[in-house]
Amino acid sequence: QVQLVESGGGLVQAGGSLRLSCAGSGRTVGGYAMGWFRQAPGQEREFIAVINWSGDITVYADSVKGRCSISRDSAKNTVYLQMNSLKSEDTAVYYCYAETWTPDGGYVEVWGQGTLVTVSS
Repeated sequence: QVQLVESGGGLVQAGGSLRLSCAGSGRTVGGYAMGWFRQAPGQEREFIAVINWSGDITVYADSVKGRCSISRDSAKNTVYLQMNSLKSEDTAVYYCYAETWTPDGGYVEVWGQGTLVTVSS
């Protein structure tokens, strides 16, 4: 079973940058699409970005398009989220997830524990 552990969150000033990492362990995440959601206090979890298993297809939420970049390093079993030009409204807990479909048609979804990003204005 895959486990995901996020890192890289912290306190940053508005306009700054952070790179979040999500490392998979237990099994390879090579066959998984991987992505990021975030949840601000009192709000619903919001989709941020996703990258397919081969790394050649990415999708971003409009709220971060042009400011964020998702990438993956299969050798390191890790996905990254580079965030630039951060705004106070980017403050949230960021969650990594991985999903795949099994040969028998099943669906597997795994979530990390989250990493807090705080953007000060």
